[in-house]
Amino acid sequence: MRRVLLLIACAMLAAAPGAARAETTPAGSAALFSSLERSAGGVNTLSSDFVQEKHLGMFKTVMSSKGRFYFGKPDRLRWELTAPVASGFVLKGEKGRRWHERTGRSESFQISQEPVMKLVSDQLFAWARADFSWLKSEYRITVLNESPAALRLEPRSAATAGFLSHLLINFSADGRYVKSVEVHEKDGDFTRIRFVNTAVNKPLQADLF
Repeated sequence: MRRVLLLIACAMLAAAPGAARAETTPAGSAALFSSLERSAGGVNTLSSDFVQEKHLGMFKTVMSSKGRFYFGKPDRLRWELTAPVASGFVLKGEKGRRWHERTGRSESFQISQEPVMKLVSDQLFAWARADFSWLKSEYRITVLNESPAALRLEPRSAATAGFLSHLLINFSADGRYVKSVEVHEKDGDFTRIRFVNTAVNKPLQADLF
């Protein structure tokens, strides 16, 4: 469960496999990160459908699932799979709730008392805010393309690098949100998540959180 949640955290917020690395100067990277942070600063809410594809080396068939994602500043987030099995979690301030269709149960929790969910929360909100100061402390970031922005991230932590090889992330043309992500594991398996029908700064129902 810990590994699954960490992969979700890395992948959630968003690739262009095989893209050539751009020769971007440190100053150019800093300017791009600042631009993305400014763009994200104007985003108060996000909602999006997503398609998640799991590519496993031992299987020829791609494992697909669908879901929905919601984010509201400063600290509200909902991530749910809707098919083939409904499951998900909600984060709101210091509180959270998770559920799974197979168990038929829903449980509440305090984020501060759950180290894994605290890590997930930190990662997800850092992506939602495009907090590159925090992200650069966690990952080595390579700019693959400046417009639209495409990044490759490699984990600095030895513990994370034990199972995560790298992330490939593509932003929207205006830089306000992530369009897709690929999470590449050390064993060669990878997960691709494509965000579609994304809405920015649209009202969100309070009961989503």
